[in-house]
Amino acid sequence: MTAHYQVHGDIAVITLDNPPVNGLGLSTRQGIAQGMEQALADTAVLAVVLTGAGKAFSGGADIREFGSPKAMQEPNLNSVIQMLEKSSKPVIAAIHSVAMGGGLELALGCHYRVAAPGSSIALPEVKLGLLPGAGGTQRLPRVLGVEPALNMIVSGEPIKAEMLAMLPGQQLFQKISASPESLAEEALTFARSVAAIRPMPIVSQLPCKHPLGDAYFQFARNMVGGMSKNFPAPLKCVDAVEAATKGKFEAGMATEREIFINLMWTSESRALRHLFLGERAASKIPDVPADTPLRDIKSVAIIGAGTMGGGIAMNFLNAGVPVKMLEMKQEALDRGLATIRGNYESQVKKGKLKQAKYDERMALLSTTLSYDDLSGTDMVIEAVFEEIGVKEAVFKELDRVMKPGAILASNTSTLDVNKIASFTKRPQDVVGLHFFSPANVMKLLEVVRGAQTSIDVMATVMVVAKKIRKTAVVSGVCDGFIGNRMIEQYGRQGGFLLDEGCTPAQVDKAMEKFGMAMGPFRMGDLAGNDIGWAIRKRRATERANMKYSKTADLLCEKGRFGQKTGAGWYDYKPGKRDAIPNAEVVKMIEDYRAANGITPRKISDEEIVQRLVFALVNEAAHILEEGIANKASDIDICYIFGYGFPPYRGGPMLYADEVGLFNVVQAMHRFAQNPLDDAEFWKPAPLLAKLAAEGKTFN
Repeated sequence: MTAHYQVHGDIAVITLDNPPVNGLGLSTRQGIAQGMEQALADTAVLAVVLTGAGKAFSGGADIREFGSPKAMQEPNLNSVIQMLEKSSKPVIAAIHSVAMGGGLELALGCHYRVAAPGSSIALPEVKLGLLPGAGGTQRLPRVLGVEPALNMIVSGEPIKAEMLAMLPGQQLFQKISASPESLAEEALTFARSVAAIRPMPIVSQLPCKHPLGDAYFQFARNMVGGMSKNFPAPLKCVDAVEAATKGKFEAGMATEREIFINLMWTSESRALRHLFLGERAASKIPDVPADTPLRDIKSVAIIGAGTMGGGIAMNFLNAGVPVKMLEMKQEALDRGLATIRGNYESQVKKGKLKQAKYDERMALLSTTLSYDDLSGTDMVIEAVFEEIGVKEAVFKELDRVMKPGAILASNTSTLDVNKIASFTKRPQDVVGLHFFSPANVMKLLEVVRGAQTSIDVMATVMVVAKKIRKTAVVSGVCDGFIGNRMIEQYGRQGGFLLDEGCTPAQVDKAMEKFGMAMGPFRMGDLAGNDIGWAIRKRRATERANMKYSKTADLLCEKGRFGQKTGAGWYDYKPGKRDAIPNAEVVKMIEDYRAANGITPRKISDEEIVQRLVFALVNEAAHILEEGIANKASDIDICYIFGYGFPPYRGGPMLYADEVGLFNVVQAMHRFAQNPLDDAEFWKPAPLLAKLAAEGKTFN
């Protein structure tokens, strides 16, 4: 049983105990129900306090039961809430740390709520493409007021209990305890003070109206609709809260339930739930036990003060970890420091960072021109030029100076981590940590596991990733790892589409309409077209037989490297990121077609999307077969958080599942017939062909 019952004099206490966040799984719900039955049967008990053990009151649904029959098995959450609400003895929720989703709905079923300061309160279901399904849309407006409740439900963002307690007329909290530590005692005292009060307050019986009625909800729809394109749940939240103001509580509950069930079946909700579970699963490595001892990382060194090095350093400074940054020349260090200061000062100016925090972070940063000064740090991350000779020189120096047990990490985006590890006498301590640019903003971190990387290094860097607020995905060693290996095929298809009749703007618009943050050519301009050019030249010998469009090389020969030069596939005005189509680039593409005897054809947006996305899918299937990625959801997480794939589509692998793998394979057979494309590439990967033939999915 994951809920415990104790009696403290004349007050019964039911404590949820289902780590890590006291999820409301079947066992926990049964424990609450049994505890209530005991309390109601005991004449000596005058009131009941409901609370949570450990680090939460309750975080809501138990994700281990998510989508399973257990989630609805009796007593389901609605049944438990009704039991609390109809209790003949007062029930007091003693809330601390976290009360979210079903946890908050559970508390709303109690007669009174006492909260510890600092408690995070939220109904985050909208982030899963859903709305609260156990009365949240009906009860929260009754205790907070319609507008603040709707704002919470539509945003899904947590708010501190003491902030909510300050709202005029709120009935969510009857008391905020003096401190988290005193909550238990204050809740017992409060329970005794209300034990004899009748009738007891019941949230579902409170009135719920908005003075402007229809006009307010129309305004809310206009605002929410403008911000929630491609996500149906936020507008449906407005409908459910409006229902709370229009009729009886039972009718509103019926509306909430109907909307909840309909949203459960949407592809957007399936995608967001897939990402929710996938993000948590990504941190688990099959052969690295949860109790693996960790290395102590109290300080970090960064090699290189350029754009990547500075961004990586900011992640650690933000997390309160001291950073020592190394460069070869003082001017480079000064430039790097100025960039970091500028980034923080911009945040201070916008009110996003307090001056004291800025001062605190900068105080954690020190610089040096000598490798010897790094010897005391616990982990070092190199962020130098992407060339194996440069990496060799760096890692030989690190091997010389770093203390035993220090983690040596490379920020390489494509190079062989095993080869980098071989430059040291301690390959077990070497790992790839591929940050995405800008490193202080992008959420993805590819953790590249070398053949000899020890399991305690892997366990440690996954914890470090969490500390610096990154979503880490583990990759094996191959050229480009997961993300960049796939993006090569995406870019190749983009090039073929130019050869066959598209303009860069047409391809980009089709992909952005599909939902990508930016199309392949705008993305190339942002990353720097010279980077891809250098990689293609490095691979020229080993991939001599692979077909490429030559247009990207022709562009680079013109010095059009992208935003950093003000000219790439598009033109850019100084200080702006707006992509302006360039007639000379279009003519360059047309001349290339003419020189190669290619007659341009009209290409639909549907073909553009399918060729680019299915190219990702087919390469990803090879990556899964080779064991480079542990699971399909890791690839989806990688593309959502690192490459701008639309979250409401769930990543390329889930998108392929939704389209149907049989249909994906049929499309690939069609593309293989195109003489200007690469027929060899469009042979379905064996895993993809097998799953399609068996009617199965990646996930």
